[in-house]
Amino acid sequence: MSTTETRAEPLSIGEVAERTGLSVHALRFYECEGLLVGPVQRTTGGRRRYTAVDVDWLLICVKLRESAMPLADLKRFAELVRRGAGNEAERLQLLDAHQQRVEAQIQALKECRSVIAWKVDIYAEHLARGEASGLWDPAV
Repeated sequence: MSTTETRAEPLSIGEVAERTGLSVHALRFYECEGLLVGPVQRTTGGRRRYTAVDVDWLLICVKLRESAMPLADLKRFAELVRRGAGNEAERLQLLDAHQQRVEAQIQALKECRSVIAWKVDIYAEHLARGEASGLWDPAV
């Protein structure tokens, strides 16, 4: 599932920031924290050069972080991926636990949406009838 263009030449940190939505600062942080699956190549002048594989990995990281995966778990996942084959069961366990947390968040948000929709309906009904009294009551 590659969302990057097929491109042989390496990408600058600015290009990667643009493609992933991460800031340059965040990209440096990810590298420093060991969240990447491979070392970032450097030019002779020390400038970072990323590959399409790096971008694909970072796009996965973005989604995992957007879904509230703890940095420690993301770091562990990256470490397991770097190690290569043989630890797939541990990767699965880590992702399965995260998926369960996400499902719980989705359920909680659905419950919140239900309460909000109920309150919207009450206020819309009162306003449609021209009623304003009783709206101070938190149960209404």
